[in-house]
Amino acid sequence: MVLADCERNDWLLCQITSNPYADTRAIQLTEKDFLTGSLRATSFARPTKLFTAHQSLIAPPAIGVLHDASFNRITDVLIHFLRPKA
Repeated sequence: MVLADCERNDWLLCQITSNPYADTRAIQLTEKDFLTGSLRATSFARPTKLFTAHQSLIAPPAIGVLHDASFNRITDVLIHFLRPKA
């Protein structure tokens, strides 16, 4: 899942998989989460499994676009994860 443009044709991505791998931070994605398009099966975004990739490795067209609320659920988990613990 594309999260952000890192400039110089690099993008910040988050893993999406059909298996939550007992990841307590995994967020289930269903057809209802998509504004356009969808995934073939119920899947899980894993906001703490991040990586970068060059634009040439990202195959267009996009599979789908999440509703803002669904995208925000994922980024909220990531932001909470990155904040220092009290």
